[in-house]
Amino acid sequence: MYPKRVLIILANSNQPSFKLLVAHPAHFFALGFGSGLVPKAPGTFGTLIGLPLFWLMLDLTFATQLTIILSLFLLGIYCCDKTGKALGVSDHGGIVWDEIVAIMLVLTFTPNQWIWWLIAFVLFRLFDIWKPYPIRQFDAKLKSGFGVMFDDLLAAIYAIVSLKLLLWIKFIR
Repeated sequence: MYPKRVLIILANSNQPSFKLLVAHPAHFFALGFGSGLVPKAPGTFGTLIGLPLFWLMLDLTFATQLTIILSLFLLGIYCCDKTGKALGVSDHGGIVWDEIVAIMLVLTFTPNQWIWWLIAFVLFRLFDIWKPYPIRQFDAKLKSGFGVMFDDLLAAIYAIVSLKLLLWIKFIR
């Protein structure tokens, strides 16, 4: 199923390593260009990677941004599935492509001011970690690349709705 070199890389542990990161392009993306190798809070570091990536898309139209994010989501289904199988854990903490793509979606609906980007970041991380209904249920039941990407999509939607609510409250005051 996987080349011997990948199996050897994982022989002692299901923790991702630099060797796994560079063993296949799917692992490079799924592990967030290496941010998923961080031993503590890899999801937070992965989310941070999404900020400058979205910044590069600021001058694009809304429709183009959404098209790129959809393409990255679809790529993520493949990459996260392949890397999850290589690690033996479908939603390993080191797989952070889902966080990268999800924060980019949140930023699509966020005013381009640093304070709102910070609020968007905090809201997304809150919902991604907390996993309110139905995120936790989907996270528990969908064990595939789609499941990895989908629960973060739901967390992004929660963050977007919360952000819009905060903006509305600010507007009516």
